[in-house]
Amino acid sequence: MTVLASLVIDILNYVGIIAFAVSGALKAIEKDMDLLGVVVLGFSTALVGGITRDVLLGVTPPVNITYLPYPITAIVASLAALPFARYVTRGIKPFLYADALGLGAFTAIGAQVAFTHGINPLGIAMLASITAVGGGVVRDLLANEVPMVLSREVYACASIIGGFAYWPLVELLPGDAALIVTVLVSSIRIAAIERGWSLPRARSLAWKGDRPRRRRSS
Repeated sequence: MTVLASLVIDILNYVGIIAFAVSGALKAIEKDMDLLGVVVLGFSTALVGGITRDVLLGVTPPVNITYLPYPITAIVASLAALPFARYVTRGIKPFLYADALGLGAFTAIGAQVAFTHGINPLGIAMLASITAVGGGVVRDLLANEVPMVLSREVYACASIIGGFAYWPLVELLPGDAALIVTVLVSSIRIAAIERGWSLPRARSLAWKGDRPRRRRSS
């Protein structure tokens, strides 16, 4: 990876940590949790995906715990969201764009780490998406909700596409693959925000046409 690409991804990684931590904090505020709940949801949203990836790869202790700038950034961002919660909610679109950039960076980092451990293309896509959306899943479960990535919007799908794209890109353009994946995933997510893209609901596919009638028992 080139020095410039590495610097850009590192910056976007911190953007993602801040955006994800704030989203976790906002969820805790919405659920009327206490201060500890704000920190736990913010920390979990920002870092649990990477922690899960490292545990699955046998990297212990996980980087997101041992490299202090990551957890410190997540905790500070979570607490900083408290006085500005109403303003962040009002300016939700810029926040979603920052979240999209973080999604792309997290996907690229997850794919890169998986690739360096010799994982196959399917495994790379899986670990890339776990890195990017795992924290959001845990956030929603802790808030007693169906995870957003499973119920609406093109979010996890963008990460999965980026994960699958990484393997051929790293073979063709090893120095720029991570940056290209970051741009690809972020672009898909931003396009989904602007155009309102979402996947079809499972119920609408299962119940297309007339529902089968139940036979009356004789």
